[in-house]
Amino acid sequence: MRAVAAESYRVLKKGKFCAMLMGDTRQKGHVIPMSFNVMKIFESAGFKTKEIIIKQQHNCTATGYWKSQSIKYNFLLLAHEYLFVFKK
Repeated sequence: MRAVAAESYRVLKKGKFCAMLMGDTRQKGHVIPMSFNVMKIFESAGFKTKEIIIKQQHNCTATGYWKSQSIKYNFLLLAHEYLFVFKK
């Protein structure tokens, strides 16, 4: 992802925007905040975070399965994604 952020920064004109939609995941029962880790990578490449938009997910095909699993194993569904808007 560092290479993607660096190349995106290199090819983007000054004052223009780059947007990325990303969600988080779970591993061994804990949330892994991948989206914010990637946001930090883009910032370290030189981008400034202009906006963070939280997008609710609708109509996921696996929702029924994961809803029953969340009840069975006591965890909440991750029902959102982040739209990061960066400015060069």
